[in-house]
Amino acid sequence: MPSAAERARTLVEGNPSAVLVIPGLDPVLPGQMVPEMRSVGPEGDVFLLFPADSPAVRAATHAEADELTAVLEITDVAPVSVPHRIRGRAWIAGWLTPVRDEPVVPGTALLRLEVGEASVDDLWGAEHVEPDEFADATADPLAAHESELLQHLAAAHEDQVGWLCGLVGGYGGRGAECAGTRTAVPVALDRFGLRVRFTDPDGSFDARFDFPEPVRGHEELHHAMHTLFDAARASADDLHGA
Repeated sequence: MPSAAERARTLVEGNPSAVLVIPGLDPVLPGQMVPEMRSVGPEGDVFLLFPADSPAVRAATHAEADELTAVLEITDVAPVSVPHRIRGRAWIAGWLTPVRDEPVVPGTALLRLEVGEASVDDLWGAEHVEPDEFADATADPLAAHESELLQHLAAAHEDQVGWLCGLVGGYGGRGAECAGTRTAVPVALDRFGLRVRFTDPDGSFDARFDFPEPVRGHEELHHAMHTLFDAARASADDLHGA
């Protein structure tokens, strides 16, 4: 499974929405504290691009002794329609300073958030992340294309995803929880496996389907998904033939 640090890095560097919170800053208009771009530097610092006249840039520029504390709050929403669409949240807290010598797009300014502490609360659970762990981690290699991959699976492979219900509890194990399931939607995908949300009139539950080996790109993912679907189809055939 991905480490908490890897999951936090994936959320910071990926597509989820983010907002910067600066304690004590006067109320601002919605959207003014949303960075236009964000990235993580080699030392683990988080770089945030804002309009040059934004409240965040003004606060960082006028802070005394570079002691402006801030928190980057990230919310991850599933890119497919499922119950309970928020998949996770992450918080990156630290000290905010302007990057004065870095060339940026005209009319914008770059801020550096030196990480003091981080935490993530997602489908895997809630965990604390140390700054050095965050700096050493890497984002999941599938994260940049996860949204389109999940949407494709949900739209073009609905039947195959539904077959996975027969594997709940392990390959070949026809989980009793699947009886009467009406929908099966892929809700999360990473290099370690696929998570599917099964829903019936009584509610919903998630099942995780791990790949035999972590995948590193589209070709390995294609092979891993076919292996998973073949196992699910075989289980479904066994069930119908029983």
